[in-house]
Amino acid sequence: MTSTPLIPTTATSSAVTSSAATAAAPRPSGASVVTGGDTTGEATPTLRAFDNPPQVAARGTVIVVAGRGEHPGVYERFGTRIAADGYRVRVVGDPSRGEEAAATVTADVRSLLADPDLPAPRVLAGSDAGAAFAAALTATGAVDIDALLLVGLPTAGSAGSAGSAGSAGSADSADSADSADSGDSAPSDQARERGAAAPDGQGAPGWTAELEVRTACPAHQARLDADPEVRRGALERPVPAAWLADGDLAAVTVPVLGVHGTADLVSPLGRARARYAAAPRAELVTIEGGRHDALNDATHRSAAAAIVLFLERLRLGADLPTIARWA
Repeated sequence: MTSTPLIPTTATSSAVTSSAATAAAPRPSGASVVTGGDTTGEATPTLRAFDNPPQVAARGTVIVVAGRGEHPGVYERFGTRIAADGYRVRVVGDPSRGEEAAATVTADVRSLLADPDLPAPRVLAGSDAGAAFAAALTATGAVDIDALLLVGLPTAGSAGSAGSAGSAGSADSADSADSADSGDSAPSDQARERGAAAPDGQGAPGWTAELEVRTACPAHQARLDADPEVRRGALERPVPAAWLADGDLAAVTVPVLGVHGTADLVSPLGRARARYAAAPRAELVTIEGGRHDALNDATHRSAAAAIVLFLERLRLGADLPTIARWA
């Protein structure tokens, strides 16, 4: 299997500006930009922009890398919510679609980081394989950011990761000891309750199972089910091993926030904890009963609240001064 490179050998990296000027702005090669709103009937955009309301001063920037099978529009709810608190959100595509996609996402991220209309602090975020990709970009020094936000971070032994058995059930069973140590119910039991995905991920039982491991939110399940641009069965495809190796959090010097569901069957919590433990400056927020996509799960409001608190602390300094304390 050929690994997908992080950085394109040749890429046009021109700035993508804020929503007020996206129509006239130069864009990364092949990128289409949509700012909020409904995209029904349009080609799937490779970049989505969510800006702070006019009456709210911009407080920082969050750049999100989509996960396997997703596109930027999947993060409309998250982008709208974070933007309402003053943070400009940009969502780029799924780098796991292939080498060209990885090169495009890298160019898009670099363009956005160079955009003077996107204020600091600048946070690179990712979900699922997007988290692995974001971690690798940061750890290898390919991008210069102020903080890293990782959601549902994959691990080498996770379902769908290179070298795993490929099915959620088999990977979760192997990780049952880790989950037991962390106080979670055995993922293998949860997998049996929800059903194993079909190998190709295309049949109704397989897709239903994939929706279940992605999110417990009925509204988001329905949104994914009705979206022809979401690639069914994508969670069965391995995360490139190079991304996992290059994304060593021990090499990341900026603050890291991890958000992870305790019922994540794709990337079980026990193994994810070990990755965060290697980081010099990492905080891990666990979502009780949360599944793989914490940004779009039934508890998405709580996940967003934890992220906003992190962003507010980051604005005060890289040492993340305490703002709220549960006494």
